[in-house]
Amino acid sequence: MLTGKIRNQIDQVWEMFWTGGVANPISVIEQISFLLFIRRLDELQKTAERRSQATGLPLNKPTFSPDEQALRWSNFKDKDPDVMMDIVQNQVFPKIKTLQNEGSFAEHMKDAIFMIPSSKLLDQVVQLLSAINMNDKDTKGDLYEYLLSKLQQSGVNGQFRTPRNIIQMMVELMQPKVGDTICDPSSGTCGFLMAAVEYVEENHSKEVNKPDNRKHFNNEMFTGFDFDKHMLRIGAMNMLLHGIENPSVHYRDSLQDQGDENISEAYNLILANPPFKGAVDFDIVAPDLLRALGKTPIVKKTAPKFKTEIDEDGNEIQVEIKKKKPTEKSELLFLALILRMLKVGGRAAVIIPDGVLFGSTKAHKAIREQIISKQKLEAVISLPSGVFKPYAGVSTAILIFTKTNSGGTDNVWFYDMQSDGFSLDDKRSQLFKDGETATHAQNNIADIIKRFKTLTNEDNTPNSDSPEYTRKKTKQSFMVPVDAITSNDFDLSLNRYKEVVYEEVQYDAPKDILKRIKTLQDKMANGVADLEKLL
Repeated sequence: MLTGKIRNQIDQVWEMFWTGGVANPISVIEQISFLLFIRRLDELQKTAERRSQATGLPLNKPTFSPDEQALRWSNFKDKDPDVMMDIVQNQVFPKIKTLQNEGSFAEHMKDAIFMIPSSKLLDQVVQLLSAINMNDKDTKGDLYEYLLSKLQQSGVNGQFRTPRNIIQMMVELMQPKVGDTICDPSSGTCGFLMAAVEYVEENHSKEVNKPDNRKHFNNEMFTGFDFDKHMLRIGAMNMLLHGIENPSVHYRDSLQDQGDENISEAYNLILANPPFKGAVDFDIVAPDLLRALGKTPIVKKTAPKFKTEIDEDGNEIQVEIKKKKPTEKSELLFLALILRMLKVGGRAAVIIPDGVLFGSTKAHKAIREQIISKQKLEAVISLPSGVFKPYAGVSTAILIFTKTNSGGTDNVWFYDMQSDGFSLDDKRSQLFKDGETATHAQNNIADIIKRFKTLTNEDNTPNSDSPEYTRKKTKQSFMVPVDAITSNDFDLSLNRYKEVVYEEVQYDAPKDILKRIKTLQDKMANGVADLEKLL
């Protein structure tokens, strides 16, 4: 855990960045990430040097050559701030931008920019990071999580942090195992992947420490894709600081057609909160994703069409006819993408906007029909509309489904989540004190996990004895037969199936109400008369 002292130091550093002109929180976290990477390179070389001394074998391709010893963290961290600034800005930073073979984080350093505005600030950040025990994975992870908690604004393309408690709930529902291959196609800061890392280490500690499993865990088990290079650097560092030695976090526009490089049937668990702000042009989207939404991909024409127009001087000119390009909503395309990326038998838990559940367009209906009729839809968890505040107030839901390519949906579990432990306003204040157990009214997450786990047996077969099958549709959770869903045009909105019981209000007879009014008037008149006597 982070001490109050370290938190205060981070807050001071943050304020210095702000006053120094670096106001974008993503940029602040990036700059700190660069320094963490520089320190990590020094620590890795120290480990290699100790191994070399113990074995007598020479160092194999050291990051810092004998002529570059001044560039190592341990050598410049105690220098005068101005000297340190010159070394880091003009020597160390240009070097780390060329280390393309030093893992996932270095892979995304090519276009990084050094933005620390002053030697005083650089010295303060270096001293703060030097005080952190880099061998303590929990402290490193907590430090980075505290930095990420300061991302108080949404980014472009609908990016914003998914609340950590929602991420942890989704991971708990999916229960990842050691042999899984887990992916987030819009990974951002890698919050879902980190929660999966923590779950596996906590629940499968003996298995994960076996040599073969540890190799899989550190290299192939967790994969993230994003097309924002700022997010890629932050996400890769997040993975590194949580103990993943070679994080697989890569640049990729997941929706774009990559031809033979399109990813298909590669993962058996996908956890995601894809961007759902805006639309994507047909001509860059993979054709199979459009076909999954019932759309016809655009056939690219070899020559553009032109029309003749008269310019200001009265001359005829040829002007290209620009037609409005057809587009498709990104949230629908991501659902089609997730279905393609999953192996048969693979599962997904995905956050989607409510519009996906009941949208009436051809594409909305097509993707719902695909998931319900051709795959196995297991659950729809409706989230409160304030969950993503202060970033957005949009209403969302979690879809949980299994890829079968042969159907299998029989009953779908619906849950009407009303509280997640925090207020649903912009402040998002915790509703219970630290150390206390939240009541159900304060936090529904424990109830969701408990009830969802009753739906299947230990061998993952459906549990027909689950009490959820007998709950009335007036309750917070209930089952809906697939026939009812298909007959409602594959509508998955909770309100379509939830029943509301209205209590009949009994009113007194008008004569009785008038009688009470007269009695009150008499009392008032008597009171006024008594006051007059006193005067």
